[in-house]
Amino acid sequence: MFTEVLVAVVIGGLIFFLVQRSRSQVLKSEDGWWGVGAPPADGGEDAAVATAVRPFKVTTSDEELEDLHRRIDQTRPVPSLEDSQFHYGFNSNYLKEVVSYWRHDFDWRRQVDKVNRYPHFKTNIEGIDIHFLHVKPEKVPHGTAAVPLIMVHGWPGSFYEFYGLIPLLTEPSNPDDLAFEVVCPSLPGYGFSEAPHKKGFDSVCAARVFHKLMRRLGFQRFYAHGGDWGWLVTTNMAQLEPETVKGLHVNFAPPSKPGLAVLLSIMLGRRFPKPFGFTDADVQRLFPPTEKLLVESIKESGYMHIQATKPDTVGRGLNDSPVGLAAYILEKFSTWTDHDFRNLKDGGLTRKFSLDDLLTNVMIYWTSGCIVSSMRFYKENFSRGLNQPHSKMLVYVPTGFACFPNELMHTPKLWVKQKYRQLLTFTAMARGGHFAAMEEPQLMAEDIQNFTKTVEKKKK
Repeated sequence: MFTEVLVAVVIGGLIFFLVQRSRSQVLKSEDGWWGVGAPPADGGEDAAVATAVRPFKVTTSDEELEDLHRRIDQTRPVPSLEDSQFHYGFNSNYLKEVVSYWRHDFDWRRQVDKVNRYPHFKTNIEGIDIHFLHVKPEKVPHGTAAVPLIMVHGWPGSFYEFYGLIPLLTEPSNPDDLAFEVVCPSLPGYGFSEAPHKKGFDSVCAARVFHKLMRRLGFQRFYAHGGDWGWLVTTNMAQLEPETVKGLHVNFAPPSKPGLAVLLSIMLGRRFPKPFGFTDADVQRLFPPTEKLLVESIKESGYMHIQATKPDTVGRGLNDSPVGLAAYILEKFSTWTDHDFRNLKDGGLTRKFSLDDLLTNVMIYWTSGCIVSSMRFYKENFSRGLNQPHSKMLVYVPTGFACFPNELMHTPKLWVKQKYRQLLTFTAMARGGHFAAMEEPQLMAEDIQNFTKTVEKKKK
């Protein structure tokens, strides 16, 4: 009896030790320098100047618009195949309509005013200028404080994806809701953030830079939200400084390193869904016919292979052609919002978004000339392989997951919990796809509110 008790105690102690050791692990990352040339020598630049936060405004000019219109006018149309809809990419017949609207009706100056409705800033971190919005609530409920939140976008989106979401968070209509103070940066190499001038800037580097940004703005602890690349960057932020990130909310979470439970659920989940907590929707999304699964993965992953290997080649062409850039970006806003939109002649683009908002996002890429540097982010992350330290590291920061039905990759609750061990909320959203913050801002705001209240209540 004594031996059995001793063995049980030893095993229990070992398990406790391993769990605690796992919880205490943090992601390691060293400071970098991404500016041109070597970093300045000590004393080479005034620290106050180097760390200054500078107001910034998006601007345009007659010359910029004239150049855009000239390039649009000189585009060479290519006819689409009959009855091809969006199955070959962006349908050329509908592209003519989009380009005509862009050339004759789209008002970039008016959209610039809309973009500038929120305060923009820049600050230099690790040798490059980081662009961000910083939106404070006008009113905070009595006896409460604004909740700091950083929101990170992905590709081919931008900070503009969050423009419908920001007012719902900073000026909530429900008096019982929290008021958020939102920081929304552009990933380095995206939009108006300067691109790294050296190789190797991956998601962990972006996470480190954004931690420095938040500290520079005076935030010691804050919440984080991300989708697409923003999911990985904010996850890395939680791994780098778990005590700093009060809560992590994501709407994209593919399993980075499948464990035994995930592998078993893949093998047995179709026949025995209940032991794995799979719903009917989970089974339908996870186990389509094998042929369809293979075909879909090939259809929708070509861009990733290009950008993860030779981004500069195709990127150079997109950087010269506004029409090519629009087709490349907007095709993703069609297919990634709903795969069935490929069956429509117009790709269903204006069923979820306005052309003004879609073209504003394209113009952010065009006017900043960032398409090549944005695509390089794939190269930097995938070139290091799939066995990076952060892919093996669990996340113990309180986490909320918004599961949108038309997301590119479906992730059931079991899979999310394998990575995010303090999963406090998991919401099966009623509708929405990959660009959920832009497509369904009200649903996203409600879920962020619910998650944050859950964390705050638990802490109290």
